[in-house]
Amino acid sequence: QDWEQRQEEDTLLIERILLLVRNVLHVPPDPTEEQGVDGDASVHDRVLWALHISGMDDLLKFLASAQMEQQWALHVLEIISLMFRDQSPEELAALGQGTAGAEHGEDTRELETLRQRELAEKRARALQRPSRHSRFGGSYVLQGLKSIGDRDVVFHKGLHNLKSYTHDLGKEPRRVPRHRQA
Repeated sequence: QDWEQRQEEDTLLIERILLLVRNVLHVPPDPTEEQGVDGDASVHDRVLWALHISGMDDLLKFLASAQMEQQWALHVLEIISLMFRDQSPEELAALGQGTAGAEHGEDTRELETLRQRELAEKRARALQRPSRHSRFGGSYVLQGLKSIGDRDVVFHKGLHNLKSYTHDLGKEPRRVPRHRQA
């Protein structure tokens, strides 16, 4: 509800919920009670995770950024400071940079290896084909098809032109004078 439509009970309920969250986060850690495995989440971390799963962190962000909800700003600020109670600024900054920096470095290395492989393939393809096109399509001997004499026909065109081969290929047709044409 907008702040204009809220009743006094709604405002008191919001304040009580914020105070409850603040008081839950304010409980000091007790290492003797938390006998977990190294790297296991502490009670404070599990409470923060429960707040995240419930969507309370989104509500706190909304209350902190909304212009109309400035009356809750100090409560929200205190809750946020209690959320980061066990963290030092250096650890938080390194944590954000560590994962992003490691992922960025890994992505950069992967892209560089892909780029090197692509350049090597390009060089190999360039070496396989000649730099200039040769018009020489090859010479082929057509066995079973006799040319002049007893020798087989030597065909100097590409194999795709073989189907259209005739003995008259390449010969100039004999011109018939105009007055002798049919």
